[in-house]
Amino acid sequence: MAGIPQIPPAEAQRLLAERGSNGILLDVREPSEYERVHVEGSLHIPMGQIGQRLGELDSGHTYVVMCHHGARSQQVALFMASRGYGQVSNLAGGIDAWAADLDPRLPRY
Repeated sequence: MAGIPQIPPAEAQRLLAERGSNGILLDVREPSEYERVHVEGSLHIPMGQIGQRLGELDSGHTYVVMCHHGARSQQVALFMASRGYGQVSNLAGGIDAWAADLDPRLPRY
């Protein structure tokens, strides 16, 4: 299995826009983190639920997986890739980088 692409926020935003409804920003943070701050339109499935909820995800879609800084999302992206999801990237720097680089209105923690 090849490594998971690490893409910066601006590239992720472009990729998701290009893919339209087939591009999914998958937020794997805990519910309390998601409630505190999230990117509008992202899909929230906490890391601990990915195994049980993988069937909800279409393996033909493009996923950019994100967490707070990128470590948990990397693990989820690797898991998804190992289960046949071929278009999976990790958001480098997580939502913290997204807020810093793209949307300074988002609170950082």
